Amino acid sequence: MRIGESLFNTIYMKLTLSGIYCIILLLVCHTETTAQVSLSAQLRTRTELRDGQGAPLPESSDPAFFTSQRTRLSAGFATYRLKFGLTVQDVRIWGQDASTINKTTTQDNNGMMLHEAWAEIGLTDTTNKRYNLALKLGRQELMYDDQRLIGNLDWLQQARRHDAAVIQFSSPGLVVHGGFAYNQNKENASGTKYNQTPPGNYTGNTNAGSMYKSFEYLYANRKYKTGNVSFLFFADQFNKYHINIENNVPVKTWDNGAWSRFTTGLHTMNNFGKTDITASVYYQTGHTSAGQKLSAALLAASLLYNVNNKWSIGPGIDYTTGGASGNISHAFDPLYGTAHKFWGFMDYFYAASAFGNKGLTDCYVKTRFKPSPLLQLSGDVHQFFSASAVYNNTGNTLTRNFGTEVDVVASYSLTKIIGFEAGYSHFFSTASLSSAGVKNITDAKKNNNWAYIMVNIKPAFIFNAR
Repeated sequence: MRIGESLFNTIYMKLTLSGIYCIILLLVCHTETTAQVSLSAQLRTRTELRDGQGAPLPESSDPAFFTSQRTRLSAGFATYRLKFGLTVQDVRIWGQDASTINKTTTQDNNGMMLHEAWAEIGLTDTTNKRYNLALKLGRQELMYDDQRLIGNLDWLQQARRHDAAVIQFSSPGLVVHGGFAYNQNKENASGTKYNQTPPGNYTGNTNAGSMYKSFEYLYANRKYKTGNVSFLFFADQFNKYHINIENNVPVKTWDNGAWSRFTTGLHTMNNFGKTDITASVYYQTGHTSAGQKLSAALLAASLLYNVNNKWSIGPGIDYTTGGASGNISHAFDPLYGTAHKFWGFMDYFYAASAFGNKGLTDCYVKTRFKPSPLLQLSGDVHQFFSASAVYNNTGNTLTRNFGTEVDVVASYSLTKIIGFEAGYSHFFSTASLSSAGVKNITDAKKNNNWAYIMVNIKPAFIFNAR
């Protein structure tokens, strides 16, 4: 029976994708104006050795070794006043299906999914070069600035997407976006209560936490001669709930209404000759997804000096508040960004593994070396500290030093569509990091490792027709 299900799902996927491409090609053939069709695919495998990735391993634990794979098929259609995008992806671990069980039949795995399906409607004449106004509807990736707060999390094989509507305005030197999303679990007969922890590995979560019930945002970016500056106001809401005790087990019960969280701030990037300077400041208020009052902030600044066209180096510092005072939380949440890009490649902070809402100070130095157009090397060193007090089980204060991480990555482009990447990271952890109030790892290793090899294949084709 399972073999039949697997065969059926495979055939169904192929027929569905073939139908999608045929529909788009038919649209081109019946369009009087010039139209463009794009087809692309991706096969990305990543083999990893995890010996303390995400959190220190206990001394008694063995390293993990596996290969994950992302397979994508994408289609795009563009004509006068209309753009259309579609991406179907499958994400799995080699061997997880035991050769007979399709992941799409297993709800908690949710490997086969519709990653993107959107249409962008030109509300103004798209041939106008002075300004443009458009409405983008459907499942889509959202990416702004350096993706610190809003990003597609492309490093994760599943990546991140949102079901949203976005109004987009652009003119020379100015971009303004306004977005809106409202989530429901099903077509309800009444009420709008939302289960924020739906089954499956949903990557739209806030740092592996609760899904938002809704969000609204305004983003504006202004370019000038030496760089640009942007403003973000982002409000997200979380369904209210209370805890009942049933058979001595706490059970979450959803209520009417929502808690709102507000994040606002500025981001700027500037170039002064050989020096690139980036800075961000954000403030967060309202309530957390658990209903706690919130007052938190993020400050970040970095400098990158381009020694020549092959080598660059520079320091930086990130600071996020943490802890609490009374009933007010000071733990900043970096929303729906790409944490892997900023706080160490081993994902100890603001990724899937929590660290006790302590806040973070990250002092780092990053280097980049590109000896040829095909090869790039990078090396980063991070020194992490807690932004709030850390205590042991007896209430005694521990050092705020979380440890040091070293990341080394090499990437090589064999052709325009075939790329290789390999990386190694080492984390020198402390007792504070593994303490009960942070990672809560008993008898944790002080030296943790992570290594990977990734192959990325991305063929793409563009067709023009009248």
